[in-house]
Amino acid sequence: MPVGEVHRRMVDILPRLRRFIGSLTNGAELSDDLVQETCLRALAHLDQWQPGSRLDSWMFRIARNLWIDQRRAERFRGEPVELEVVAHLLSCDGELLAENRIILEQLKRDIAALSAEQRNVIQFVWFHGLSYKETGRILNLPPGTVMSRMARVRGALQKFI
Repeated sequence: MPVGEVHRRMVDILPRLRRFIGSLTNGAELSDDLVQETCLRALAHLDQWQPGSRLDSWMFRIARNLWIDQRRAERFRGEPVELEVVAHLLSCDGELLAENRIILEQLKRDIAALSAEQRNVIQFVWFHGLSYKETGRILNLPPGTVMSRMARVRGALQKFI
């Protein structure tokens, strides 16, 4: 496939890539940086993409790996807090906020207790709305394995569903 055609396909993928990355980062500034880094990495390593395979899946994997690397690096720097979030918290009902925090923390603990494979699957299926087949392509898994992992996730998180 000519390089120009690959570049055109990459541009066509950008809206989906931005949505995917936006759901990973929960922040527009971080999202834009990760989209840019993903595109730069994909262009720099275009020789590693196999023509005939899905370019979008390949780029999603690049983005996911970059995000994981960034998250690992953040462990040493701490978590940034946006001022808008703090201002919003000050105007909320304290009791409701406390209850929601408890539920959210329990959900976070339960998700963290899942295997890495299960967390990857719910990220693509629940948070990004991808099909089992699309998720399988991105994670290099058969759709049946994705389905099985989702069944175990549903069982583990039943109290929240």
